[in-house]
Amino acid sequence: MRIARFSIDGNVAFGAVEGNTALAASEGELVLDIIKGIPFADFELSGTKVPLNKVRLLPPVLPNKVVAIGRNYAEHAAELGNEVPDAPITFFKPSTSVVGPGDPIAYPSFSQDLHHEAELAVVIGRMCREVPRERVKDVILGYTCANDVTARDVQQREKQWARAKGFDSSCPLGPWIETDLDPSDLTIQCTVNGEQRQLGRTSQMVRSIEDLIVHITEAMTLLPGDVILTGTPAGVGPLNVGDEVAVTIEGIGTLTNKVIKRG
Repeated sequence: MRIARFSIDGNVAFGAVEGNTALAASEGELVLDIIKGIPFADFELSGTKVPLNKVRLLPPVLPNKVVAIGRNYAEHAAELGNEVPDAPITFFKPSTSVVGPGDPIAYPSFSQDLHHEAELAVVIGRMCREVPRERVKDVILGYTCANDVTARDVQQREKQWARAKGFDSSCPLGPWIETDLDPSDLTIQCTVNGEQRQLGRTSQMVRSIEDLIVHITEAMTLLPGDVILTGTPAGVGPLNVGDEVAVTIEGIGTLTNKVIKRG
């Protein structure tokens, strides 16, 4: 099931996306069956349907926290002159960094070198901690596309990555959550103004999703709606004001955002 979060006539709801998203010629061919309740508990489809092109898609979740993983693709680590770390590098992106499909990425005033980073995002479906490897699948609601937008010059200048990766609008998510997906070998690509920049596969991850969730939950409790960013493949590069950046992940869809000047 593909679960979207959307607004219509001032109301916010979740809905199941119906129609073939790969073959639809336009969003008007896709509809949302409004969900009774929330996707983190038992829910029913209401049977009330609205065309996707009549709603505004929102970030598919509003996470309490986004836990991100650095240097989880060897070629990406190498392109920035880094070694693959002995243990996963974890950092946070605040909830205020999250935006949805079609929302603008505001170029931060304190940076002159903004970069895209296409990533597979894991959406947590239930409260969990100290998750054993064999139970990891039980705590995952599904997967979505993410862009770990990074002020690269600030990241290189400051020891902590909070400003470089946590500024407002630095975490686009969407367009929806795919709940029925094998994430082990999916194509990830990023285009800027239609030109391909990144192309990789999730099978190239240094550490698997199971490894990451076990590692993270050794230290902290994850809540329903929390998001884990699993790292980016090689090919990261600059974004400029006016650019349109799109992250596409096989089996999920495409997340598109435009870079604007911060007002």
